[in-house]
Amino acid sequence: MKTTALTQKHIDLGAKMVPFAGYNMPVQYQGVTVEHLNVREKVGVFDVSHMGEFFIEGSHALDLIQRLSSNDVSTLVDGQVQYSCMPNLKGGIVDDLLVYKFNAEKYMLVVNASNIEKDWNWINKFNINKAIISNLSNDYSLLAVQGPMASQAIQSLTSLDLSTLKYYTFALADFCGFKDVIISATGYTGAGGFEIYFRNKIAETIWESILESGKSYGIQPIGLAARDTLRLEMGFCLYGNDINDETSPIEAGLTWITKFNNNFNYSKELQLQKENGVQRKRVGFEILNRGIARSGYKIFNKKDEEIGFVTSGTMSPSLQKSIGMGYVKSEYAKIDTDLYIKIRNKKIQAQVTKLPFYKL
Repeated sequence: MKTTALTQKHIDLGAKMVPFAGYNMPVQYQGVTVEHLNVREKVGVFDVSHMGEFFIEGSHALDLIQRLSSNDVSTLVDGQVQYSCMPNLKGGIVDDLLVYKFNAEKYMLVVNASNIEKDWNWINKFNINKAIISNLSNDYSLLAVQGPMASQAIQSLTSLDLSTLKYYTFALADFCGFKDVIISATGYTGAGGFEIYFRNKIAETIWESILESGKSYGIQPIGLAARDTLRLEMGFCLYGNDINDETSPIEAGLTWITKFNNNFNYSKELQLQKENGVQRKRVGFEILNRGIARSGYKIFNKKDEEIGFVTSGTMSPSLQKSIGMGYVKSEYAKIDTDLYIKIRNKKIQAQVTKLPFYKL
């Protein structure tokens, strides 16, 4: 099992460690609810160094990414980030990812930890013009500082005015006395904040500095369990749960990152899906009775006919409601439609609701 540069720090802090995407990762420290609410109300720091970082460079870099990405990378300006996915040749999703544009001939792709090897092989398969590709996933650490007080918590560590960093932009800046640290205003929690990329050798110094500078703002280390409940409240997809090789971006409600002014893998077929509709759709739902829907649970209609399945579910710490997402036949995807989810041996009533569940 792989470790991050900060694994021992988490163990020393008493974190509960679990295997995740091949890594030994902290799932929680004080408890999911406490950590979740700390991010919503104050600020927390996540070690997400298990994520993958690929650099694509050279005169053919843009062409390669355009072939692979459902979104239109040509619209990016230097210092901008874009959310996208890589469709496979059957319309499913190889992975969802972030695209960072440094300049016309340098990009960084941030991919999911569980898909690093698969993504690497997929990208190389289509690199016919020999763009320069580097897999630096094992060299980089990544910390996500998230919450309404994130800016105040780490502003003292950089000369970059964090308030000027707009959502989905990034900058190379000094951080904790180190040069050329990547600071981006992205996130997976809906609470605002920053993601910070740097070399492994300075990871412990940066981790300790962030915890110290954020102390007066209530910063706490946060585990992956709270990361999951935070992203679910926002209706964000988790690869392997809500999207995978068998789900198309149109079915998943990711039409907004699927642009058709560019020929990418399976683009013509996905455009037909958009125009003609799909047989199933990803929806958010709220459980109306007691119970928590878990991944794989079956969804039924009033006539007791099976119409879909759950992909994610939890008790929302912010809303104190049982929420979830899943795929249902398209005719059952309208807001306020009644659903029935089989939890153990009972069918529990639920209702389709608008995403995100949590409104800022």
